[in-house]
Amino acid sequence: MATRAKTSISPAEPRSLLRILGIFETLARIPGGATLADLSNALEAPKSSLLLLLRPLVAHKYLVHASGRYGLGPSIFQLSAEVLASAGISQVIRPYIEELAERTNESVYLAVIDKEAKLVTYVDGIDSRQAVRYSTPIGTTRPIYASAAGKALLAFQDAAWRQKYLKSAKLKALTSEPAADKSDLQRELDDIRKSGIATNVGRAVEGASGIAAPIVKADGTATHAFLIAAPSDRLVRALPALRQALAEVAASASETLSHMPGS
Repeated sequence: MATRAKTSISPAEPRSLLRILGIFETLARIPGGATLADLSNALEAPKSSLLLLLRPLVAHKYLVHASGRYGLGPSIFQLSAEVLASAGISQVIRPYIEELAERTNESVYLAVIDKEAKLVTYVDGIDSRQAVRYSTPIGTTRPIYASAAGKALLAFQDAAWRQKYLKSAKLKALTSEPAADKSDLQRELDDIRKSGIATNVGRAVEGASGIAAPIVKADGTATHAFLIAAPSDRLVRALPALRQALAEVAASASETLSHMPGS
């Protein structure tokens, strides 16, 4: 059964335009396509009105119609690719950073891996509004092994590069917490690949901790990750809620990134 489309119509807005957007939103959520009755139910619109919109969309290949079901057509996929190509990854991902910051009330950063330098760099972020918070300048770098974002990204590199990194990396303690040894780090990376979440308690910055998730591309690798950072005691207490918010937002961002050209 078709799900309700998010697009709602107010009296001041053009009904036909918003119904077209509602058609695209509905069909994007139904892999097998939808019947006219499904769309009518989802959009709460008369079948006769929808047919007037559906016919030209099919004619111009924004939709396809076969066996009584409507689906997304090649023209809408081409348009989507062109829209995404016009924006850089950071611009596309920025709304997800804002969502995480709003949901968690903690500092949220976007990290990118530099495989040559073996570092992660924070390229965008929003500091928490709380009086006691974690804050670091954009452009800050961390060793891959020493941060939650670094471990999240390391876990989602191709296996050959990951093993090469583990063989050559020199793991040093950056705080009073001891550095993990390579066997422990390998086990942790295996767990991160299964859960999609990495944590780091007090190993990168004294008194601060982080939780991170990769933004996974269509090929299963990741170049960017979300990091939520906070004072250690507060982050540890809130871990279950933070994990849920991070997993949900990272999954949405990964879905978006998977449709970008070259991903």
